Amino acid sequence: MHLLLLELRNQLEFTDDIFEDSIKLLSKYNKIIVAEHSKCVAIEAGQLANVFGENCEDARLAGVLHDISAVIPNDKKIEVAESLYIDILSEEKQFPPIIHQKLSKEIARIVFGITNERILNAIGCHTTLKDNPTPLEMIVFIADKLKWDQEGIPPYFINVQEGLKQSLENGVFAFVKYLYHNQSSLKVVHPWLVDAYDYLREFICEQRAESYENVDILIK
Repeated sequence: MHLLLLELRNQLEFTDDIFEDSIKLLSKYNKIIVAEHSKCVAIEAGQLANVFGENCEDARLAGVLHDISAVIPNDKKIEVAESLYIDILSEEKQFPPIIHQKLSKEIARIVFGITNERILNAIGCHTTLKDNPTPLEMIVFIADKLKWDQEGIPPYFINVQEGLKQSLENGVFAFVKYLYHNQSSLKVVHPWLVDAYDYLREFICEQRAESYENVDILIK
């Protein structure tokens, strides 16, 4: 284990309340904005989980831990990832902050003792999403985007909310499509994002095709 992770373990007297412990750890490293953002994402993820029939506590835990790797400096992220044998893509080497999703997954596992793979996987793709995402992965992903840590209302907010009224996939795709068509604003285009775009576009097209088929059946 990397020395930084051992240091994390020694920074707090951990309790049975992972939610509070994670916020305390972020605050101890002076990541106040990240801590507040994580609280908001956890609440939003829990609410979305309730709407879409997922486990609310799993969503809250993934939400509060999704950015826990903020305690690792950006110039150390690749080094720590290598020490944990994380598969590092060329895009992540080019822009190390984006690997924080994978690092947060491992911190959740190693430091906080999370063993639920559904939670860990949702943390591990919360920035980019990925191919064939689970409902929990989509929930944590879109909760992160709805509760962004910048000022003002996100430019994609209304489209995402309108999409969510139709389905979880439609809401998530509204954001993925926005990002996909604004690639010039990105530091790197992560291949997982491209995979998510391709998967969701096909999924929604198939949904719409089935709807039209059902309409045809009703007409006939």
